[in-house]
Amino acid sequence: MRRQDVRNIAIIAHVDHGKTTLVDALLKASGQFRETQLQGECILDSNDQERERGITILAKNIAIPYKGVKINIIDTPGHADFGGEVERVLSMADGALVLVDAFEGPRPQTRFVLQKALQVGLQPVVVVNKVDRPDARPNDVLSETFDLFVELGAEDDVLDFPYIFASGRSGFATHDPAVKTDTILPLLDLILEKVPGPRVVQDGPLQLMVTSLTYSEFVGRIATGRINAGSIRVGQKVVVMKADGKVVPSTVVNLEQFDKLGRVAAETATAGDIVAITGLDTPEIGDTVADPANPVALPRISVDEPTLSMTFTVNSSPMAGQGSGAGKFLTSRHLRARLMRELESNVALRVEELGDKDAFKVSGRGVLHLSVLIETMRREGYELSVGKPQVIRKQIDGKWQEPFELLEVDAPTNVIGPVMELVGGRRGQLIEMSGGDNGFSHVEFSIPARGLIGLRTKLLNATKGEAIIHHRFEGYREQEGEVPHRQNGVLVSQERGKAVTFALNKLQERAELFVGHGDEVYEGMIVGENARDNDLTVNPIREKKLTNIRSAGADDNIILKPPRRMSLEAALEYIEDDEYVEVTPTAIRLRKIRLTENERKQFSRSAQA
Repeated sequence: MRRQDVRNIAIIAHVDHGKTTLVDALLKASGQFRETQLQGECILDSNDQERERGITILAKNIAIPYKGVKINIIDTPGHADFGGEVERVLSMADGALVLVDAFEGPRPQTRFVLQKALQVGLQPVVVVNKVDRPDARPNDVLSETFDLFVELGAEDDVLDFPYIFASGRSGFATHDPAVKTDTILPLLDLILEKVPGPRVVQDGPLQLMVTSLTYSEFVGRIATGRINAGSIRVGQKVVVMKADGKVVPSTVVNLEQFDKLGRVAAETATAGDIVAITGLDTPEIGDTVADPANPVALPRISVDEPTLSMTFTVNSSPMAGQGSGAGKFLTSRHLRARLMRELESNVALRVEELGDKDAFKVSGRGVLHLSVLIETMRREGYELSVGKPQVIRKQIDGKWQEPFELLEVDAPTNVIGPVMELVGGRRGQLIEMSGGDNGFSHVEFSIPARGLIGLRTKLLNATKGEAIIHHRFEGYREQEGEVPHRQNGVLVSQERGKAVTFALNKLQERAELFVGHGDEVYEGMIVGENARDNDLTVNPIREKKLTNIRSAGADDNIILKPPRRMSLEAALEYIEDDEYVEVTPTAIRLRKIRLTENERKQFSRSAQA
């Protein structure tokens, strides 16, 4: 049977197509909240990094009561690197709001999330968002979305999908893009009419799939999932069915249901409800909570494999744990415990211990996916060193294959030449090219995933920041030849101390500096980029010799160029195989793995031998 008093729906779309802003409009229109509860924009992006980056990173649940029906809404990330968040929550939903920008149309992540939604049998409702843009082309975008459904092999009944036009920022929805209304409620009406209630087995034995985990210092792990069959109550004896077939007895200590922006305590819940449970014995994502008398496991969540890995190791630099901004967690024991805790909730992550007890191989969906984890750890007080991102190869039919990505670039037509040259130099193959009426051209490439590392910065520089760049995983293909490495060498400090203006002035004539006057440096730390392709050992702390003989120009003012300060992502994409990014709560530094010049020379000789 289907429950008619509940709707479970996920909002899926490409990054920046307006998912979280649309949720804001639904919250405000529902009339269930005080004005003080809905301050600012992107209300659900509560994480610090989400607000700073302007993207959704973690999927979130809210519930809106409307016309006697409880609408559970799941807001999902739009960036391809966080696809694991989308995959794990789709099993909780029965329908999907597929948001498409009224100008941009379907983009790479639209295809990815729609494909996942169709695989699990969700009822799609297409929302053409931002129809109040001056360059909007809503009817063309609707036609392109239909073509995408056809390409993905949707059944005939799915191709007859319901659709609506909306503007999340202006807070209205309409069935005719030429007619602007003053309310978003037609979208909620469409959800009630077209999205089916959850299919449930009310009287069957309990079945609940754990789809997300959070941690509380007070109650431990909190497992969230949708009840597929039966009912659950506080104090009930249950079993947790693990991936390896183990059945672990547990007790439901606390039960909560989603209500508006938070959760409220409940005594019981029935099939179709989304609940949060505490008291389970070490639950993991994909586990089934079942009836001890008749335990039946649900199919586990299927998540795409990671495509990129990095080495995480303890911070072994001379400045580890020093200074006012030093980290609290410095040892491999701290690092291991933190990574294992991350595995509990981050389904797309993999962690392997390397031969060196202090190092771990951490694999994820992309540089952004892993850099968000690193940034979270440094804010929590961890210090670590991170190696160059490496793509994960597979041996298929006796041949090594590597991941390929579909790269889409929108850039001004007059700079498409440099874009083609840069992507072609990274072994990118042109698939499609089209010009628009607005002076922009759209180009698509198939490119090895390793060719993407460091490419975004170069494309933005070549297009003066005007390029719009998106990519998504395409598949594994036979390995291509070499991809060009960084063209410039680096300046490596040979001393420890504080950088001084006199020494930096001499260096800036032949290099771009990464440090400024007064910055702490140490032997082996990278302090700049050489103008040539070789690494150069320099002394950035050398001071001017003081004499009693004055020469012409001796006291000229020295003007230093501002140093180049890299973000975490830029630093990870910049380094080479023999370098680390040193991450502390207050600093991001680049360094050589082998700190002394003698060690580097010995390693180079042994590698050549």
